[in-house]
Amino acid sequence: MNRKQRITLWVGVCNVIFLLLFPPFDSLSVTGENALIFAGFNFIFANTANEVVNTDVLFLEMVVVVINIAIAWLLFNDRGPGEVRKRRFNIQNVILVGVAINLILILLFPPFENVFEVSRAIVPSFQGFYFIFAAEPLHAIIVPVLYEEVVFVIINGTLLWFFFRPERTKDLTPAEAIALMRKLSKK
Repeated sequence: MNRKQRITLWVGVCNVIFLLLFPPFDSLSVTGENALIFAGFNFIFANTANEVVNTDVLFLEMVVVVINIAIAWLLFNDRGPGEVRKRRFNIQNVILVGVAINLILILLFPPFENVFEVSRAIVPSFQGFYFIFAAEPLHAIIVPVLYEEVVFVIINGTLLWFFFRPERTKDLTPAEAIALMRKLSKK
């Protein structure tokens, strides 16, 4: 583990601690339907009696942090001790950065539905994607759709990452290297 990877782990641990100290809360709706609505982020020990931690959104936040830490870990990976490290931004790194940006955008703009339709409708009605900190009070996050978005981004990113994997070159034996040098020197 190199210095950049250690820093990545410490930043990740600090992010996880911050997420656990300030989790997302839901509160009971004023409609009397016992429907929970998103109440924002609050200090864990400062919640009121009608608030409960939204564990689904907290879990999604944790997954995104862990995935971003894994992406940073891969980007900061050093080569083996005998290999020359080339500074390059290949297609796999672009895919990793793209997945991280997509996951952040998905959590910043989750799908919302109207609270009244949560309790009365069998099929939730989609209201749109709103900025998480500026959503209307009577909108609730559609957690199954949010899970689906995250899973599809991760699966597609993984498939693309493996699809664009560079071909491994075979290391030459000393005899093959000498033969190649002789062949090239004759030209």
